[in-house]
Amino acid sequence: MANNPIEPPAEDVPLALARVQARGKRRLAVRSPSISGGIPAKHSEYADGVSPEISWNSLTEAKSYALILEDPDAKSVRPFVHWVAWNIPGSVTTLPEGLQEEPRLTEPEGVLQGKTSRGSVGYFGPRPPPGDPPHHYHFQVFALDTELDVPAGAERDEVLDAMSGHVLATGELIGTFQRA
Repeated sequence: MANNPIEPPAEDVPLALARVQARGKRRLAVRSPSISGGIPAKHSEYADGVSPEISWNSLTEAKSYALILEDPDAKSVRPFVHWVAWNIPGSVTTLPEGLQEEPRLTEPEGVLQGKTSRGSVGYFGPRPPPGDPPHHYHFQVFALDTELDVPAGAERDEVLDAMSGHVLATGELIGTFQRA
């Protein structure tokens, strides 16, 4: 009889919005002109892999915003972190399509990006295995009362820990993607 090793199940870690560090009292409306349920292929790693435009309503007392994109349907790492960005200036309520995959952005000025579960910095688009059912991608935005003292290239948990006690409002947009 052949020995078939069984892969241990991925450890379930809550999405950023469900973590204690990310609690906010108010809600933000998060939207994207290209995501209305399904995520277009151009935003996936099977195509161009460009980040979608993401916007949210303004919160006048916000000093900065943070964004975390996660896929809780991934099999190996749950949730799979696809994007971490923070120190988005309080005056900015839209990230344009196609942001550079750099640790520090000059447009919008001051934005820092961190590591994905893949180990790269910046946006890493959907890439579920072919044949998987649709994966759900949670674009989570956090309005903060401060800028975060976290170095560029940091991981999600470092950003979440720095956000603790500073979250004014939260919101999310969920898009799905499936590779046929």
